[in-house]
Amino acid sequence: MDIKARLATLGYELPQAAAPAANYVPYVIADGDFLFVAGQIPFLNGKTMHLGRLGADLGIEEGVEAARACALNILAQANEAVGGDFSKIKRLVKLGAFVNCTPEFTDHPQVVNGASDLMVAVMGDAGKHARFAVGAPSLPRGVAVEIDAIFEIE
Repeated sequence: MDIKARLATLGYELPQAAAPAANYVPYVIADGDFLFVAGQIPFLNGKTMHLGRLGADLGIEEGVEAARACALNILAQANEAVGGDFSKIKRLVKLGAFVNCTPEFTDHPQVVNGASDLMVAVMGDAGKHARFAVGAPSLPRGVAVEIDAIFEIE
């Protein structure tokens, strides 16, 4: 699958894979079959974006953009993990998403669709995945969304 070409067709560029912000690694390959990508936040190429809480500071469309940025960062980490060869990725298995929001905010699925829709757009059927989307009272650095991923790889 030519993820980089599909991203370009959609008007996106694969960002630089971000270095860990604390004591963890950005990804782990387990048993040679699964790639676990640590939670990614919506900072693209070191640029801060999408700070705040859904339902207070940000609207759903801004949350969707934040989730999309997280997905781009997930793809950047996956690219690093497979040595730049996306053909080694069989499928996206699962996304786990946290949405920084007020207690009254209930549109978590719509926000996280920003990531899910991008994954399906660039990976086709291999991008269809299981997921969870839950609210949180705060997230690291005040970001709107954090998303992690599990891929099946060759």
